[in-house]
Amino acid sequence: VQVIEAGGGSVQPGGSLRLSCVATGTLTFNNYDMEWYRQAPGKEREFVARIKWTGIVTDYADSVKGRFTISRDNTKNTAYLQMTNLKPEDTAIYYCNAGGTAGYWGQGTQVTVSS
Repeated sequence: VQVIEAGGGSVQPGGSLRLSCVATGTLTFNNYDMEWYRQAPGKEREFVARIKWTGIVTDYADSVKGRFTISRDNTKNTAYLQMTNLKPEDTAIYYCNAGGTAGYWGQGTQVTVSS
């Protein structure tokens, strides 16, 4: 099983990015909750957002509520994180996870927010 993130980059404050996360291999994507985490330099990895396997229930860290939106397309084995009104404190490596912290992790994609 591989989890591959994409879509990171450098943006100015107030900008937007959309991250994607494709899960491949012997994994029934529809059965897995999908989550995004991030890790800033010198800090612990922190939870960002979660979408249940049904695609109905979502959860967000307080720091991103109202700015980030998690979604999924089970036909493409892909989860997304739409990030708007980005702030410098959003700078981090963003990781996708399938199946909880003991599940499958991607290698991460760098997001840098700077003027």
